[in-house]
Amino acid sequence: MPMRRRFWFETTTAALAGVLALITVFWRDWIEITGWDPDRHSGALEWWVVAVLAAIALGSALLARGEWRSRPVPA
Repeated sequence: MPMRRRFWFETTTAALAGVLALITVFWRDWIEITGWDPDRHSGALEWWVVAVLAAIALGSALLARGEWRSRPVPA
């Protein structure tokens, strides 16, 4: 039986947030490329971004896991 759209949305959100969190860990000044420097090169904003994206990734992954486990099993 195919998975619901909710599962795919949660899985995609988890993957994208996780990738963006990893990019932020390795490329800390990506926000300054736009010319906007809210933290004056301290990197504090980027660490908040990592924390928020990691929390979104974890939450979405847990929701997708719950959706996967609650799928109907064919008889």
